[in-house]
Amino acid sequence: MEKNLGAKEHFTLREVRVILVGRRWAGKSLSGNTILGWNRFECGRTRTTESEARHEKVDGRHLVVVDAPGWNSSHSLKETPQKDKHGFKLNVSKCSPGPHVFLLVIPIDSAFCTEQKKILEEHMKLLGERVWKYSLVLFTCGDYLGERTIEQHIESEGNALRWLVEKCGHRYHVFDNTKRKNSSQVTELLKKIDEMVWYNNGSYYEVDEQTLNVIKKKQQEVTERAEQRQRRAEEQRLQMEKLIPVDMKPIPKLQIILLGSRNVGKTLLGNAILGIKEHEDGERTAHSVARHGCVGKTEITLVDTPGWWKGFPECDTPAAIREELMGSMFLCPPGPHVFLLLIDSDTSFTTKNLNAVKTHTELLGEGVWRHTILVFTRGDWLGAHSVEEYIEGEGEALQSLVDLCGNRYQVIDNKNADDGTQISELLRKVTATLAANNWGHFVPDEKIYTTIEEKRKRVEEGAKRRQSFIKAKSDTLKGSKNQLQDIRIMMLGQKTVGKTATGNNLLRTEVFPTCQNEQCHMEKAKVADRVITVIDSPGWWMNPSIGTEEIDREIVRGMSLSPVGVHAVLVVIPVDLTFREPQQAALEEHMSLFGSSVWKHAVVLFTYGGRLVDKSVEEHIEREHSALQWLVDKCENRYHVMDNKKKNDTTQVIELIEKLEEMVAGNNGRLFCPDENDIQEKLAEKNQRRQIRLVLKQVFEEEYRKRERNLLVGFRNTLLDLQSDIKESASGVAPKSSILDLSRIKIKGIRQNKRDEKEENLDAKISQEIENLNKDIMRSTALQDGSMDVLIPNFKGEGPESTTPPSLSNRRSSDDQVNKVLGWLSKIQIGTNADNQLTLNFSQSSGYRSVLPTDHQDCQMEADLNE
Repeated sequence: MEKNLGAKEHFTLREVRVILVGRRWAGKSLSGNTILGWNRFECGRTRTTESEARHEKVDGRHLVVVDAPGWNSSHSLKETPQKDKHGFKLNVSKCSPGPHVFLLVIPIDSAFCTEQKKILEEHMKLLGERVWKYSLVLFTCGDYLGERTIEQHIESEGNALRWLVEKCGHRYHVFDNTKRKNSSQVTELLKKIDEMVWYNNGSYYEVDEQTLNVIKKKQQEVTERAEQRQRRAEEQRLQMEKLIPVDMKPIPKLQIILLGSRNVGKTLLGNAILGIKEHEDGERTAHSVARHGCVGKTEITLVDTPGWWKGFPECDTPAAIREELMGSMFLCPPGPHVFLLLIDSDTSFTTKNLNAVKTHTELLGEGVWRHTILVFTRGDWLGAHSVEEYIEGEGEALQSLVDLCGNRYQVIDNKNADDGTQISELLRKVTATLAANNWGHFVPDEKIYTTIEEKRKRVEEGAKRRQSFIKAKSDTLKGSKNQLQDIRIMMLGQKTVGKTATGNNLLRTEVFPTCQNEQCHMEKAKVADRVITVIDSPGWWMNPSIGTEEIDREIVRGMSLSPVGVHAVLVVIPVDLTFREPQQAALEEHMSLFGSSVWKHAVVLFTYGGRLVDKSVEEHIEREHSALQWLVDKCENRYHVMDNKKKNDTTQVIELIEKLEEMVAGNNGRLFCPDENDIQEKLAEKNQRRQIRLVLKQVFEEEYRKRERNLLVGFRNTLLDLQSDIKESASGVAPKSSILDLSRIKIKGIRQNKRDEKEENLDAKISQEIENLNKDIMRSTALQDGSMDVLIPNFKGEGPESTTPPSLSNRRSSDDQVNKVLGWLSKIQIGTNADNQLTLNFSQSSGYRSVLPTDHQDCQMEADLNE
């Protein structure tokens, strides 16, 4: 839409339509009130859960201001519930025909780092690339600037904020919401909006009606399914409550176990049930703990359990946490009546979340789901939506979990967790569930308890042996250890394991950026009368197949930042995630870039030391997977624990320095300084292996799709033949009877009608299955023609979540075997032939030969992969 707008300085919009967007607690509602001149939006502790539009006359203009719900600053778009993503797109419909400007609200009093940038960019992409020409950055908390200008703040914050300002065409403004009476800041903002609209030829962000209609239709379908689920749940509850005798109301005794991921609100709910008013202290639940109390006339035993990392399966959870989960059942003998499984209704629920919940819950034994009720926490963030809308809107993963729990669920408003009404309703559902289970306990398997106790003894003995060995080794080096004046350290590890926080802790100052870094940084400081130099490196992904040559080159570049070498390489490992074969493989692959001698200078640094609670690090090592013991042994029992939350605790830093000095003494004072040419050779070899893996993956994918399609076509043809046989059989003429027997004819007629009905039903089922197969064949054909959107199986390791139908899910069991083969192939020796082409040199002992397999061998390999 274009107008004859005249001069820019004389252009003034009569109506200004504004949408405020940004993360939670950024100051959107407060800024909306500043723009409108008085309190039209609720602020303070009140959370914006639904988009709200307000109209006001300001300086002779008609202002329409939309306050949109903020996104969670720690959740990516993948972790955002579907209802919130749909709601974000629908914000534009609140100021028809469309907004002139999106005000991206950014508070000055907190950092805008790479992660914040990524989350904001993901949300803005929902509105399309064109949204940026209608966007302006609104900085809040302007009083935090002090004597600095906003331009100085932008430059000092780093690349992420500069990117945002540039993306918005260098349009920005500052609000000091503590000075609401200063109308000049609003007047200045409106002038900047006028100027932006003038440059946009008077246009506004136009609403895509088709997209909005599709979203509204989906929302309507979700609402209808939600109402059906709600009716089913209510009918089920009434049926279950009929099973409760009068003398069991209220039930005299209940035994409950709380389950769920970390920070989901288990302790808060436990306190609310038992009527404990104290607030959570922020400390993580490290042990399963039984608490007792009374609710009315009901005696309650409540067991709180440690949480697992959301979205991580039980194999990634440390053994100590798994044992605490399983041991919880023995804290309320003869067993719990009910498990309350807590789910956060403020985030998305994907197949990864489902796998995490199932694998952890099923550690408790068979039949656990019959005794489980889902509790949705943070229900206050649902806003005007019902919990059923959340269930139906999130998709199959959450729906299957609710169905697994027999459609038993309850929502808890965390703002009013101790509200007696919702707790009473929850306890009624617990009692009804108990009645449906014939008042029986969930009886734990005693073998689990025996196994835990036997392992505990082995762990304690192994920990003592390791401690004795280390003490003896330390005693032998005491005489040769000297205090170093200069210590050079490089840190290596996966992403998000705490390398940067450790670097800041070692140097006793915040010198490394706390967001994920993609480049090596070197900083130094004087600590404990020594000059400490620390090189922080970018982390790698757990799965080697998704690594990049750029990250590898940056990691090895870090070593060149200290030309004389480093005294120590700290291999950073978190204690709150398990260390298994995948982590071992990724670590070995990166350490191998520096050559085998790197291990003489390597020390395992365990982060998140506070999570060990009352257990020693030696017990953690002995309890965990053998891969961790391999790593500690590879580093010759050199390890240290850091709790980076204890920033004022200098003893843990000094102890680490002394251990490093001991290691340096054992290395006769030598620094680790790898040969640059060797490193470049190893980088080239690794990159060649990466390329070979990609080619092999593609070959496997194409072959898999081809065979899958052949299987589907074969099965469809078999069903077509079967359907044809049934129809021929049905049309056959029955033999004539020599005696006219009316009663027999009547009976025969009834039987014939029933048989015809069965045949019709069978024919319909077969037709439906054939139709489904045709869809699968079409999808498989499309993939074979070049589409790479969905891979079956998913050889990428990390990538889009599977949309494979359940009937095909069992085929994914071959992934591990395929990855093992690919892992072996990635390590074979690479050479060149006379024409300078890449060749693969297979060893005679490898079990494979460098010849194409015969049909028989090919079939055998396929069988091996699918075992």
